[in-house]
Amino acid sequence: MKVNLANYDNRGYDPGAGTLKRVIWYVVNAILFHSWLFPGSGLKCAVLRLFGARVGRSVRIKPRVNIKYPWHLVVGDNVWIGEGVWIDNLTWVRLESNVCLSQEALLLTGNHDYKDPSFGLIVGEIVIEEGAWVGARATVCPGVRLGRQSVLAVGSVLQKSVGENGIYRGNPAELVRERVIASGK
Repeated sequence: MKVNLANYDNRGYDPGAGTLKRVIWYVVNAILFHSWLFPGSGLKCAVLRLFGARVGRSVRIKPRVNIKYPWHLVVGDNVWIGEGVWIDNLTWVRLESNVCLSQEALLLTGNHDYKDPSFGLIVGEIVIEEGAWVGARATVCPGVRLGRQSVLAVGSVLQKSVGENGIYRGNPAELVRERVIASGK
């Protein structure tokens, strides 16, 4: 058997919104989110809610963020989404409260089945739990959960769900130590 991309067919995938809504979102995303034109967060949060996202209080969204489908997005309170973050959410992405996504972090909910000669689509939800931090240029793969208060280090690739209070580094990311948060100042 050989890969034959001419047979690729993702008609079984439902993006969760009609063509018109998706087209309007692509334009809004390009102008408001994936550019430097609107550096503030208030308008962005309001627009995300208009498109069906659930967005908490005190959310900070920096410029050049790319969000595939806001109707598949849940964001808790006090979340930071850094410059150049790409949330490629073909299905649900849940960012619990006090989560930080650093610059150019990549959250991928879709992949392709390498065993399938037509390269079939596979999707899986991502959950970033309370207080977790995804470092700059780190990648979170489909179907993965980053545990409470855990850190995915700069440039790392998280391919499987991990527990609480860990610092994970590498490709694939592995536990390197426990995260200890100092008492308040």
